[in-house]
Amino acid sequence: MKHYRKLCLVLLAFPMSIFAQDFNGESPIPFDPSVKTGKLENGLTYYIKKNSKPENKVDLRLVINAGSILENDDQQGLAHFMEHMCFNGTKRFPKNKLVDYLQSIGVKFGQHLNAYTSFDETVYFLPIPSDDPEKLEKGFQIIEDWAFNAVLTPEEIDKERGVVLEEYRIGLGASKRMMGRYMPKMMHNSHYADRLPIGKKEILENFKHDKLISFYKDWYRPNLMSVIVVGDIDVVAMEKKIKEHFSSYKNPVNEKPRKIYEVPNHKETFVAIESDKEAPMAQVQLVYKDYDAPKVVEKVKDLKNYLIEELYVSLINNRLSELVNSPTPPFTFGYSYHGGTWARTKEAYQSFAVSQEDKQLEALKTLLTENERAKKFGFTQGELDRAKAENLAELENQYNDRDKTDSKEFVTELQDHFLEKEPVPGIEWTFKAVNKILPSIELKDVNGLLKDYIKEDNRVVILTGPEKEGLKKVTEQEVLNALKVNVDEIQPYAETEIATSLLRKELKPGTILKKETNAKIGTTTLFLSNGAKVTYKKTDFKNDEVLMEAVSFGGTNLYSNEELKKTQFANGGLAQAGFSGLKENDINKFMSGKVASVYPYISNTTEGLRGSTTPKDLEYLFQMTVGYMADLNLDKDAFEGYKQKQSGFYKNMASQPNFYFQQEFFGYLYKENPRFFGMIPDDKAWETTDYKLAYDKYRERFSNAGDFEFFFVGNLDDAKMEEFSKKYIAALPSTQKKEKAVDLGYRMLKGDLKKVVNKGTDPKSTVTIMYYGDANYSPKEALAMQALGEVLTIKLIEELRENESGVYGISARGNMNKVPNGAYSFNIGFPCGPDNAEKLTDSALRELQKIIEKGPQENDVKKFKEAEILDYKKDIKENKYWLTNFNRSYTNETSPEDILQVEAKVNAITSKDIQDVAKKYLTKDKVVGILMPEKS
Repeated sequence: MKHYRKLCLVLLAFPMSIFAQDFNGESPIPFDPSVKTGKLENGLTYYIKKNSKPENKVDLRLVINAGSILENDDQQGLAHFMEHMCFNGTKRFPKNKLVDYLQSIGVKFGQHLNAYTSFDETVYFLPIPSDDPEKLEKGFQIIEDWAFNAVLTPEEIDKERGVVLEEYRIGLGASKRMMGRYMPKMMHNSHYADRLPIGKKEILENFKHDKLISFYKDWYRPNLMSVIVVGDIDVVAMEKKIKEHFSSYKNPVNEKPRKIYEVPNHKETFVAIESDKEAPMAQVQLVYKDYDAPKVVEKVKDLKNYLIEELYVSLINNRLSELVNSPTPPFTFGYSYHGGTWARTKEAYQSFAVSQEDKQLEALKTLLTENERAKKFGFTQGELDRAKAENLAELENQYNDRDKTDSKEFVTELQDHFLEKEPVPGIEWTFKAVNKILPSIELKDVNGLLKDYIKEDNRVVILTGPEKEGLKKVTEQEVLNALKVNVDEIQPYAETEIATSLLRKELKPGTILKKETNAKIGTTTLFLSNGAKVTYKKTDFKNDEVLMEAVSFGGTNLYSNEELKKTQFANGGLAQAGFSGLKENDINKFMSGKVASVYPYISNTTEGLRGSTTPKDLEYLFQMTVGYMADLNLDKDAFEGYKQKQSGFYKNMASQPNFYFQQEFFGYLYKENPRFFGMIPDDKAWETTDYKLAYDKYRERFSNAGDFEFFFVGNLDDAKMEEFSKKYIAALPSTQKKEKAVDLGYRMLKGDLKKVVNKGTDPKSTVTIMYYGDANYSPKEALAMQALGEVLTIKLIEELRENESGVYGISARGNMNKVPNGAYSFNIGFPCGPDNAEKLTDSALRELQKIIEKGPQENDVKKFKEAEILDYKKDIKENKYWLTNFNRSYTNETSPEDILQVEAKVNAITSKDIQDVAKKYLTKDKVVGILMPEKS
């Protein structure tokens, strides 16, 4: 099993008789009866499930149990190349007709329509509308053509080489270079070490056409395929379609065996220490490979063993999180788990950390020590009880939302069943089974795991990090020495007292002065005695979800230039001090088994909080809100820990060419802005950072609850909302002061500008084309600007990718803002080869100029409308979409009722509207930024 949480994905309810089942160890894990499954005579496996979220949509998926691991030496990269070819023309949809048709029904290329190739499989995604029989039929025609009728002419193959090579180019860099050096140790004596899915450049450039054709004929065959259909559909009709479209195909005569490649065990401990001048961060990976292949989870006793494993993962990672949250964190991030490597046939116990560049050995020793501590002393009963509570809370959340799960979740689960025999019992059975099994798991069950995991053979240690002058590189002998942990010096884990409450100060409740309802959008607004407003919308989109955002105008634009300089990089770490005298670890322990989180933020124009919870734990969200607003801790030690982690994470980010480019490019555009202090903090920035000032400014920003509006969306109860609003939000301190968003008048440089930045050794470039400036905000123009970005993206893909084969991905985005000042912005961006950067920039601008001069083509405008309305119909039944709408309406001072007019406004957009905004805003003051490799 990949993940207990995946097992718990929601499936339709079992009959209630299932609750009578005896969950003894030898009982088989059942297959969910709400899923129709079968196998055609030719061996093709299919799964069909009716699911109504989202409505009137179906997810089609074609799964091929074949990937790069099956390539011959002269085919390396062709499994992935074949994936590309399926989008480039099939029998029914030649050349670009496939993408063109799907765009015409609202399916976006790359966003909705997509695919991936890995070592062991190739998978195609096709979400389409299900309320139109013709579109459904076309969908089945497409996946049938992908499976058996791709057009592999020499002309089309050669044309696609450039696109695939551009994708290959994107993957170049420090990570790929270092992986190439440590992979032979990680996958020692395994075929996986030589079959990275992207392949080899020289083969992609020069392979003979027949090599690709033979891969397609050998491996795209019925007995290696699965068709998965999940959505708002008729199951019987879908089974009929599968049989109609796929039954006639035969497997090849003398078919090649689908070989399973092993990862051999080894007696040695392999150590790989790799560094690179462009590596952004230091990482440590400790891998203990299992001796045997993963066991198939078939019986209840297998589920119990997996639950034990999942509990262990929770337990060890709770300890690592406590270390990360300490004043002297040994690493920025640390995590341990037992699971897959790159190969299906090999799992491993793996510990991972991101550390400061000069503390990799310390991080490694900490991981080793925590593993040995758990192995020697085990865990405490309190830790186990909290881990059980966490797992049950998450499972309960999924169970409560069992009829509200998105189709794509089921599709992924069924794909795993086909490829790796993952169990698919359904949430009803799982919920009952886990509640029965979990209480029977004892400390001795969990404590015994590491004895099997930790070993001195079949072990790999990988260190990757930056290479630069003055930084001493760790040696292999130092790593081997670190592996010899002195177990006698290790002390048992010390439990700390668990808090009994999130709040330490007694609150004086306020009152509700007035209540208003808006029947059009289903909201209730409570006007509280301290001036705060609470607006909430009850929905049935999710049974177990409540989302919250609180917002107030102000933000860092009210800070002086010097105050901003001293606080900018501190603001993100203020919340890590905790609240109400509780440290972050205290809060996490108290919240075990409870589902609620709140995160405060300060932007340039607003301050606020974002949170999520369940109906059951709603009160904890209110308590956290009070804690962060009115009782944030002042803890210099906690901030020093945050600073250390941030320094470790960001110290070498500028060594990455793309990040360096962004920093230099925007540094150039903001050079006349005295409030621009760079994108990442360096040592000098940390020296000038004033934690106490940042804390005081934070307290100032959140001191007036009367200037906040609180928005809640989800499964809410009126009585609880009124009770908690009076008890908590109305109890917050406030004044009569109302602030507004302030425009300080600073802008990026204007003019027809160009900035070329040289960084990096790989032949990679990035192009950014920008238009921006002040404008009177207009909702109609804002939508037209968005539409311009979408229709231009369609043309850029057609021209720069399909016709010129010059890019792998390219996009254009347009928008308008109202706060703190009316403004527009329009960006075109793409990665490419350095030799093509100027030419492709001209091509992109030429496509934009066509729209400026002639307007967009009507069929492209229709594609935009179809996609936008399709997304809207899905989004309008999502809590987060409504919450975003309330927040946007607040900041733009517009009506939240506008959300009901989206479809009408999209349909009203014309080609002329789009051409008009292009003419008005995109005919001058263009800024071009280009990243080029360093000159040799």
